[in-house]
Amino acid sequence: MIDKNEVVAFFDRLAPLWDADMVTNDLIINAILDNAGVHAGSKVLDVACGTGVLVPYYLKRAVSSVTGIDISPAMIEIAKSKFPLPEVSFLCEDAEIWKTGDKYNSIVVYNAFPHFSDPDRLLVNLSSMLVPNGILSVAHGMSREKINAHHSGSAMHVSNGLPTAEELAEMIGRYLEVRTIISDADMYQVCGIKNR
Repeated sequence: MIDKNEVVAFFDRLAPLWDADMVTNDLIINAILDNAGVHAGSKVLDVACGTGVLVPYYLKRAVSSVTGIDISPAMIEIAKSKFPLPEVSFLCEDAEIWKTGDKYNSIVVYNAFPHFSDPDRLLVNLSSMLVPNGILSVAHGMSREKINAHHSGSAMHVSNGLPTAEELAEMIGRYLEVRTIISDADMYQVCGIKNR
């Protein structure tokens, strides 16, 4: 079982160099956001948002608002300093237990799923925050094999490993209708839509 305090400490340590070490692929990120239903007017919840890596992509799509949440105070402080915009807000929260009265068109968990101590509790909580026909996306900008190899090093103690896309689809399918299952050499993504 992952210790959340260790997760916070791990990502707080990484936060100052996070952006410098970040590698992004516009084609993959845009495909992920297409599948997640992020478009003009969307209200987006970015879970484990880090320093706000995806925020410029959301803004290019003219979303109505972005709320980024992350368990790491250091990540959130950096994100707040980068995006002092009225349509963007950041909160230091634990996505497994955080409650809000707000509902979202798209909830995006990007490059973060293995770091949650109770993935099922996370999925239950996030599913409850979707509007009807809203989409929950769990995605990585690289293959499952690369993610798990990456996490076998210094991140081993703060990672559960990434399940197969089929295993994750089964988990998400308990709460949402699964619409997207991708696991290839370039990316990993499972999306579910709230239609029940």
